[in-house]
Amino acid sequence: MELKAGQYVRHAKYGWGTVVDYDRHQTLVFFRSIGIKRLQTDSANFAAVTGETPRTKRLSNTRPGFRSSRAGQVSDG
Repeated sequence: MELKAGQYVRHAKYGWGTVVDYDRHQTLVFFRSIGIKRLQTDSANFAAVTGETPRTKRLSNTRPGFRSSRAGQVSDG
């Protein structure tokens, strides 16, 4: 499997991750849920993902239709 730093991978247990470093023996992958994990390259249970980015949870203040409590208020000054 050809990997490079910055590439997205999907792991069966840890989910989406980003390759931090890679060589023949080990791969360092950053997973949001657990941080950096060192995996043996030849027996790692992940697949390289091309042309697709991981889905991230939106923050409550960035969801569609959200309005700040100050939205629409008129300043007296």
